[in-house]
This record gives sequence, C-alpha cells and structure tokens, in this order.
Amino acid sequence: MTDADDAAAGAADAGDDADAKPDKDAEDAAEANGIAARYHVADGERVLAFDRDGRTAAVAQNVEGYAMLKVRPTPAGDELERYYGFDMALDHAAELLGVAPNALPVPDAAADMGM
Repeated sequence: MTDADDAAAGAADAGDDADAKPDKDAEDAAEANGIAARYHVADGERVLAFDRDGRTAAVAQNVEGYAMLKVRPTPAGDELERYYGFDMALDHAAELLGVAPNALPVPDAAADMGM
C-alpha cells in the first residue's frame, strides 16, 4: 500500500464516524442574548443545559437518540415534561427561562437532538 492509499483509507474511515454515537466526553457551549448553553454527554444521556440570570432549564435525551426529550428545571432535576420534537422541548425550556424560544443558543453538538 502506498502513502496515498493509506491517506485515502484514513479519509474513508473518518466518514464512518458520522453515524457513530455521541462521544461520552463530548462537550460544547454557546452563549447569546444573556443565555449560556452547555451541551454534554454523561450517564447515558445527552444534556443541553441553559442558564439565564440564575434561572435554569435542561433538555435531555438518551445517547441512542431515539427516546423522547425530557425537560427539567436543572440538568439533574426531576422531569417536568417529555416531547418528541426538539422545537417543543426548546419552547418549554425558554418558558422556564422567561425568554422567546428563538433566543436560546444551541451548540452545534446538540442541534440534532429530538426524534
């Protein structure tokens, strides 16, 4: 095998990662409109947590990505409601924070949450 063949094989392998489960150590953050958002994967869940002036909300989904989204007052709090769609979960999270849903920053790693 030549160096070019090795590089091509490596590029093909990298494409296979697109369908992989979220990295258990993945973390991403975003901030806008006075709202901080932090996405992380832990304990079998993908969690998107929001904080605005001490008010918090979180959206969680299992790492397999096929379960309904759970909205919580905090990342470890009790579930308030479940939703199939990410938009509906974000609406509820925005309500908990007292902002419009389109004001919520969503880190790139969390953009594919929902069914």
